[in-house]
Amino acid sequence: MRVLLASASERRRELLFRLLEDEGVTLHSRGLSAKEAIAPNFLGVGEKAEFTCMAKAVSASEEQTLLHQEESADGGAFDIVIVSDTLVEDPGDHLLAMGKPSDGTEAVSMLLRLSGGRHRVWSSSAILSRPGGPVFSIPLHGGWTAEIWTESSIVQFEDLSEESIFQLIESGSWEGKAGGYDLAGEASSHCNLVEGQEVTVLGLASESIEFLRAEIARRR
Repeated sequence: MRVLLASASERRRELLFRLLEDEGVTLHSRGLSAKEAIAPNFLGVGEKAEFTCMAKAVSASEEQTLLHQEESADGGAFDIVIVSDTLVEDPGDHLLAMGKPSDGTEAVSMLLRLSGGRHRVWSSSAILSRPGGPVFSIPLHGGWTAEIWTESSIVQFEDLSEESIFQLIESGSWEGKAGGYDLAGEASSHCNLVEGQEVTVLGLASESIEFLRAEIARRR
């Protein structure tokens, strides 16, 4: 079985490779070429994550349909494609999403907002099935279908000193991470998971992984 993680996130790639290393699948990863959709401001943070994830699923189905028509340079069609979106909920405004900081200054601002309190992290993940494969509940482009899951976890941050924030910024661990920190990286000594699943904070809805494992076993 050939599985594609349609994401440029190195953390998601490492995580998924580790979670599926004993499943006997060929796993590839690359980002989508389409520009990421922007969710409406009136949506809650979890709804924003799901909106963006669903838009990624549509883009992935369109890209895969085109690739299959051109005989994919990767050597054949993918059986399953995975897309995901992760957002940190601002602890002071439950409608405000904290995505990936654009620079160190924005990362500092995010860390200061998270310092000394709890916040919720949302991940929405979709599993896509190719045309001719098992049919999932959400129809997409070119005969692709999908299932989607959205869930959250809560993380507690200690009071961050100026030195701690400086070290986190200097490490570069904030780059490409929602909220400007990596629970499995440099920030792990400053925060901890208090509710939910770690995999959710790291970028994938845990229920999607369980579904994927069951699907892989069923197709063997």
